[in-house]
Amino acid sequence: MAACAPASLSLAGARAAYAAPRSRATFGRRAAVARSSSSRRTGSGAVMVRAGKTPDGPRVAIAGITGAVGQEFIRVLVERNFPYSEMKMLASARSAGKEVEFDGETYVIEELTAESFDGVDIALFSAGGSISKTFGPIAAEKGCFVVDNSSAFRMTEGVPLVIPEVNPEAMADFKLGKKKGGIIANPNCSTIIALMAVTPLHRAVGVKRMIASTYQAASGAGAMAMAELEQQTKEVLAGEPVTMDIFPFQYAFNLFSHNAPMTENGYNEEEMKMVKETQKIWDCNTVEIAATCIRVPVMRAHAESINLTFETELDENDARELLSKAAGLTIIDDRANNRFPTPLDATNMDNVYVGRIRQDISQPGKTGLEIFVCGDQIKKGAALNAVQIAELLL
Repeated sequence: MAACAPASLSLAGARAAYAAPRSRATFGRRAAVARSSSSRRTGSGAVMVRAGKTPDGPRVAIAGITGAVGQEFIRVLVERNFPYSEMKMLASARSAGKEVEFDGETYVIEELTAESFDGVDIALFSAGGSISKTFGPIAAEKGCFVVDNSSAFRMTEGVPLVIPEVNPEAMADFKLGKKKGGIIANPNCSTIIALMAVTPLHRAVGVKRMIASTYQAASGAGAMAMAELEQQTKEVLAGEPVTMDIFPFQYAFNLFSHNAPMTENGYNEEEMKMVKETQKIWDCNTVEIAATCIRVPVMRAHAESINLTFETELDENDARELLSKAAGLTIIDDRANNRFPTPLDATNMDNVYVGRIRQDISQPGKTGLEIFVCGDQIKKGAALNAVQIAELLL
């Protein structure tokens, strides 16, 4: 095992540490959330009760409620029956006064200000890095726990960077009633989706090197990018000139290098996030990582092809067994029928989907493995992971 492999947190231990505070949660289900109703049905037919509004619940705020992730926060909080006593919906001044439905009630959106976090216990942030940098520390200073979806604090010393199924121990000291306020960072969506699948293998034999190629959906660039992809698709099919307000390239029926700024080493910032965040989450600066991130014309679920080199050998069948037992994963690996994960499989789903599990024939013995993963970028890649972090605060 690699010297920095997280051996102290076994697969069973991670599941136990993560599962303990969230016995009411529901996992891996496709939920059709009827906002105006006090109950709703999951894809499995089970009826879920209304979200947990209770006098002794935490006071919660959502910063960035009008964005794609902000809207997903609403759905995930209801799906997971998250307890709360009060709820604040926060956005920019131009959205203040608009109404939003949550858990059968109508809320008026308030302008995000320094006073917004007075008396708030937990704040879910998805309003962009500049807003997080301005208001995150203010909220924390007021005693609020900030779960931030931006990149503003991910590499900041003392700020936990957390995937609850992977490293819940990183925020062990962050608990309501135990610590007064603080910031916890949500990793980048591509990092979350990759590490959900790779960490069980890393725990078992130690990952020495990881090469990731990502195929990233429009949702990663926000609601306006999703709208532009839909509009461009209609325009191309109609033979009309395409509208290009968000990206400098035609997006429909095309793909291109991720739109993140380039760095001096030739990698873009999205790719470097995967490198640096993985090393921080695993507490392992020696693991070798490289990524190539591509934007593809898919609406909201990312796909990733991942090549791994292990410290010790791991048979593909043993790898499949490890992944099948890991929390938050669904295996689709049917070679006979050429059936493997697709972005549509993962869309609106909690779990990350894993397939194409096979030995890397270019590496000696059984030290290499190839896998293909898909995950919903808005859900597990953003809103769901943040709400799961909030659950660990309870």
